[in-house]
Amino acid sequence: MATIFSKIIAGEIPCYKVAENDKFFAFLDINPLVKGHTLVVPKQEIDYIFDLADADLAAMHVFAKNISRAIELAIPCKRVGVAVMGLEVPHAHIHLIPINKESDMIISNPKLKLTDQDFATIAESIHEAWLGLD
Repeated sequence: MATIFSKIIAGEIPCYKVAENDKFFAFLDINPLVKGHTLVVPKQEIDYIFDLADADLAAMHVFAKNISRAIELAIPCKRVGVAVMGLEVPHAHIHLIPINKESDMIISNPKLKLTDQDFATIAESIHEAWLGLD
């Protein structure tokens, strides 16, 4: 059965897409800890990130690195934190979370409530920054 992330990648469920290439897809978390909280997923449906082939795991991290640079350009933050837990959705994913302090990374923190326009504006800002990285 397809995961919610596979349905998002296929366009069956709407999302606030930030970027994609032939192997990976980045979109805003709809329950963000902070503005700009982004998920990076492989287009290949695989449950556990460490079950990815070595080359794909490496490529996913390079893709995430480029997305994190775009986040830093679009969202005021000191750094972009990285978290891989893998229990929320059975599809490998990386959380990229703009942070100003370590406590911004606590997953159990209250989630932000953003409007559709807020999400769209944030996604577009990150996307434009990503396009400008080349």
